[in-house]
Amino acid sequence: MSTATHSPAVAAELALHGTAVLEQGLVPDALLLIDGGDILWAGPAAHAPQHVAERTLEHDGLILPGLVDLHCHGGGGASFPDAETPEDMLIAIREHRRHGTTSLVASLVTADAATLRERVSDLAQLATDEEITAIHLEGPFLSVERRGAQNPEHIVDGDADLVRELAQLAAGALATMTVAPEVAGADAVIEALAEVGALPSLGHTDGNSAQMTHAVTRARTELRREHGRSPLPTATHLFNGMRPIHHRDPGPALAALDAAASGDLVVEVIADGVHLDARTVAHVFAIAAEQNVVLVTDAMAAAGMPDGQYRLGALDVTVESGVATLTGGSAIAGGTAHLLDVVRFAVTEAGVDLVRAVRAASSVPAAVLGMQDRIGVLAPGRRADAVLVDSGLAPVTVLRAGEVVTD
Repeated sequence: MSTATHSPAVAAELALHGTAVLEQGLVPDALLLIDGGDILWAGPAAHAPQHVAERTLEHDGLILPGLVDLHCHGGGGASFPDAETPEDMLIAIREHRRHGTTSLVASLVTADAATLRERVSDLAQLATDEEITAIHLEGPFLSVERRGAQNPEHIVDGDADLVRELAQLAAGALATMTVAPEVAGADAVIEALAEVGALPSLGHTDGNSAQMTHAVTRARTELRREHGRSPLPTATHLFNGMRPIHHRDPGPALAALDAAASGDLVVEVIADGVHLDARTVAHVFAIAAEQNVVLVTDAMAAAGMPDGQYRLGALDVTVESGVATLTGGSAIAGGTAHLLDVVRFAVTEAGVDLVRAVRAASSVPAAVLGMQDRIGVLAPGRRADAVLVDSGLAPVTVLRAGEVVTD
């Protein structure tokens, strides 16, 4: 006599059903089982285990993983470099979260050391509270010539001791720091960043091709030695804040793109229709290795806000027709898009494959942060972050840790 055995049904708080971007690609008729803020199971509904869910959500559009922005200065009228309290910073975080960015790296800009200490300390508390995922320092070790919207008064040579001090204040939350390869002390800064568990992000540079290649090689060596978040450095917003390409002076951008093609560097791309032409975006995705392009916003306070006057660090910014420039000048002063807008532009205007564009805004940046086992993918064991979008890739519902984002 034989006795049949049956596996107990999986108990979940939420069953989410629809077409989803999963690890294996675009899956029609997919099912996600969510409980306790985590994903229990994800895959084709036909292969799902027996389950009992407290509620089921059917979605007619697409289900995307929660987006991960590696480079964001603010939004909703608030700016991380200018906010006086962590509560002010939360305004920007919530603005982007409502639009699908469930993991956000807060970016500062060039400032004096005292200001950087204050802002890093505030952001460290937000990281502890899991409101932000990490911190990015954009400066102050940059090229004056390619500073963009950075305050030249506070641009200085590389200072490894300051890196270590700010990393200590960040309490493990410092993820990346932009440094120009040609500045004095750049090698020491790269070494210190790897030492404290952060990634060098090469950019705002007037250096040449050889200097960029040297910095990539140096960063790769140091990151391998320290076994940090990722073995790869990044490039801060490829092409923007870099000496332009010329056939007799290729400059840093082509060297960075070469390194992305060979798998040695992850390049940030601001695909918002302002920072880069759509064809430039298409070329980057065609040349770089699949896991070596990340979409970012470089958003500032005006993201999600009307045209008008804003601040970015110590500088005034004018926003007209959604384009932010330094007041009285022509330098672009950050972006005004949400990351989902950037994904949409990459797909609809640059012709990037949907799954690859989504991964460039989710799983690839998660890997840069060393958090690929927790965020950026709709898979078992990951935090239940998802963006439910319509056919035009506009947000309908955002889930963060299984909860609907309402503010």
